[in-house]
Amino acid sequence: MIYTVTFNPSLDYIVTVPDFTLGVVNRTEREIIFPGGKGINVSMVLKNLGFDSRALGFMAGFTGNEIARLLEERGIASDFIHVREGISRINVKIRGREESEINGQGPAIRKEDIDRLYRQMDGLEDGDVLVLAGSIPDVMPHSMYMDIMEYVRNRDLLVAVDATRDLLVNVLRYHPFLIKPNNHELGEIFDVEITSKQDVVFYAEKLQKQGAKNVLVSMAGDGAVLVAEDGRVFETLPPKGKVVNSVGAGDSMVAGFLAGYLETGDYERAFYMGVCTGSASAFSEGLANRDDVYALLETMKK
Repeated sequence: MIYTVTFNPSLDYIVTVPDFTLGVVNRTEREIIFPGGKGINVSMVLKNLGFDSRALGFMAGFTGNEIARLLEERGIASDFIHVREGISRINVKIRGREESEINGQGPAIRKEDIDRLYRQMDGLEDGDVLVLAGSIPDVMPHSMYMDIMEYVRNRDLLVAVDATRDLLVNVLRYHPFLIKPNNHELGEIFDVEITSKQDVVFYAEKLQKQGAKNVLVSMAGDGAVLVAEDGRVFETLPPKGKVVNSVGAGDSMVAGFLAGYLETGDYERAFYMGVCTGSASAFSEGLANRDDVYALLETMKK
């Protein structure tokens, strides 16, 4: 079973306002509402690619109920922990001349809520996949990713971590199966400016030496690089297409990589599957679907 963890899920309310102007009444041209959060995005893309998963995390209030309902509507199982205080956040994303976002705070997560999450971790079995993705709310210990990996360290899990800076570096000692920084985040970790794919490979290998098994680095329009556990290095430009939506592209890459690896056990296939899945999301209004991903794979001949 694949489990995704999203500590702070959201309802993403996306509005298109072509001529958005501050200080006046603006009217939308189009509106979309869907469940959001990095782990949830991974679950939704995995479903589109034919893989079931169970979404874990925290939810509260009427917005939390709606997140769970929308996932169920998409055929995605969830087992969110209900938090008593507050509501799950609403993130407003404005598509106008520029993209703007207003993100909510989320509910008040207590120690007993976190303890319930650990009890859920007790149900994971050898061979399961665990995806830890996104930021950690201020109301939670910032060591949560590291604490979870310490808690499950004696089980044979494939753990993927998509986080930034110390959240990512601190889990390397537990040898995560996959980490996915982008090139800017990779530079921030080492306090350097990354200007080439050679730089990406050099610093990705440093993260691998610190414990990561596979380091997948996204580079937006410059493509991606994978430093794989078996010693091979892969790099590519993205497939051709028009970028219309940046939301969820990185999460889609994680989902695509995992789907490709679980299907074939081959890192090269997983890499190209990840790149094409991330691109398919970037080229569409929503998240990647299977047909679009495989059409892009054909153009890359991988």
